[in-house]
Amino acid sequence: MYCEKVICAGFGGQGVMSLGQLLAYAGMIEGKHVSWLPSYGPEMRGGTAYCCVMVSEQPIGSPLITEDATCAIVMNLPSLIKFEARIARGGLLLLNSSLIEQKATRTDLYVHYIPAVEAAVACGNGKMANMVMLGAYLEMTGFVRHASVIEAFQKVFDNKSKLILQQNSTALNKGAKIIQDQLLVTADDSLDD
Repeated sequence: MYCEKVICAGFGGQGVMSLGQLLAYAGMIEGKHVSWLPSYGPEMRGGTAYCCVMVSEQPIGSPLITEDATCAIVMNLPSLIKFEARIARGGLLLLNSSLIEQKATRTDLYVHYIPAVEAAVACGNGKMANMVMLGAYLEMTGFVRHASVIEAFQKVFDNKSKLILQQNSTALNKGAKIIQDQLLVTADDSLDD
């Protein structure tokens, strides 16, 4: 059975913890086994923060992800430097290219550069870059459904969700569209060869 192992990483305040919570909660809604393990740097807002999320068809032995992550969702350069090596060969690396100008160094990964901040601003709120990244992840993997993330969002954020649900849903769709466009360009490039 397959286990999706995702590292979500960035600065405190970028929403990496809530991104991980939503992913784990969506997996739980779908009847999967999940774990969510947060880790904070010395400062909360502005310091480093990451979480390890596992979503599996079978019970999870340990919530730690060492060097076998199936995906890393990276919001800033320090997190790229720290976590690129932890992704398993053939894994997925999603980079917030709004804040990370450096390219990935590994050539054995599927890498997508997502202008998450610009996309979030286009959706009406620059703080939703995490949701753009989550939408890109959902489009690439399909491991949990978009509808499950929306249901999780309503449960995790409770009363606040009604006010911001539509914007966040739009941000998820924007992230998915960015991936669709990138894959289309890649397919067109391969046809030209």
